[in-house]
Amino acid sequence: ILLDQGVDPIVQLTSRNRNRIALVSDLLGAATIGVTSLMLVAGERAPEQFQPRPKPVLDVNAVDLIRIANTLNADENLTVKPDFLIGGVVTPVMPKPDWKAKQLREKVDAGAHYLQTHICMDVILLRRYLKHLVASKLIQRTNIIGAVAVLGSVDDAKWLRENRPNVMLPDSIFERLQKATDPRQEGILIAAETIREMAEMPGLVGVNLMASQDLNAIPEVIVAAGFDA
Repeated sequence: ILLDQGVDPIVQLTSRNRNRIALVSDLLGAATIGVTSLMLVAGERAPEQFQPRPKPVLDVNAVDLIRIANTLNADENLTVKPDFLIGGVVTPVMPKPDWKAKQLREKVDAGAHYLQTHICMDVILLRRYLKHLVASKLIQRTNIIGAVAVLGSVDDAKWLRENRPNVMLPDSIFERLQKATDPRQEGILIAAETIREMAEMPGLVGVNLMASQDLNAIPEVIVAAGFDA
């Protein structure tokens, strides 16, 4: 439906609940209908309240899945040759001098064209993380996209911190949302300020804005940040 409307969808596939045959089938099916953009991740386990509990497959990990998609890109024997733009996910860290960026290197070596961070609104950490990637020249081999949450309330922020272990929200955001007379508007301002700072960070090529429920807040953030022109 999206392709028919001229939209370039990013198809996300997870390796947790499919074996490699099923994943190859999904990738070939996506290529056949004209999908070119992928986000390939390991996936998260099902919520505890999901009963009966599904058994994870884990035949391949995220690096393997990226490598499989890259292999399909290069396969000259396919009737429909994929032209996948392959993406994955990375977790920003406060790098030590000897940090080797193993997770990122493996995904780049497997064929990731871009890597999106988990939600990280700690701009100090993100700036140092990117500085290390630039200094080590890893940034020349892929593209890094940041991820920002548009928070509607302090409860939104608490839910993310408690349920998404790789999400990085500094305490200052909780304090601002708690004190705000209009938490929704404050969340928009926080996101706008964050992406303005990200725009000045060497090594970052873009930002993915995410909202849990109020999707109308996303264009408001773009306008508030001054990127709507």
